[in-house]
Amino acid sequence: MRLPALAPALLFLALAAAPLHAADTPEAKLAALGHKLPPTSKPVANYVPAVRTGNLVFLAGHISRGADGKVITGKLGRDVTVDQGAAAARHTALALLATLKQEIGDLSKVKRIVRVGGFVNSVENFTQQSQVMNGCSDLLVAVFGERGKHARAALGMAALPLDCAVEIEMVVEVD
Repeated sequence: MRLPALAPALLFLALAAAPLHAADTPEAKLAALGHKLPPTSKPVANYVPAVRTGNLVFLAGHISRGADGKVITGKLGRDVTVDQGAAAARHTALALLATLKQEIGDLSKVKRIVRVGGFVNSVENFTQQSQVMNGCSDLLVAVFGERGKHARAALGMAALPLDCAVEIEMVVEVD
């Protein structure tokens, strides 16, 4: 039996509307990548970690902390290599996702990672901030696929709080 030409489009729409299987959730993808979300931290000043307005969630800057919760410190180009900086950015992305999950309840509600702002503690002549921030961006795309692709800024900074290597903020569209 020959299907009409419209049938593939209808099949695609049906599959796209199908509920996610447990293995397709962002949390399952994180686990498959060998990651787990860290505990969220409390603000140490007069701000909140996330603000939701309409369907956008603005996540405050999160500083680089390792799996042990200790601040990953140092300047890129002197104390920290590009690979170590990318790992710090990846850890920071996990912290951002933990805060986001706390705010919205389920990472499957993410429609799109809209924007990532990355601040890299670096020496004056260091120019590889974008490579450092790839640690964050690559993780977001691995977890959310096309929905994880985002606009981004990667800026070199003379200093960051607690001498952290990386600080990242994020804007996310949610259901």
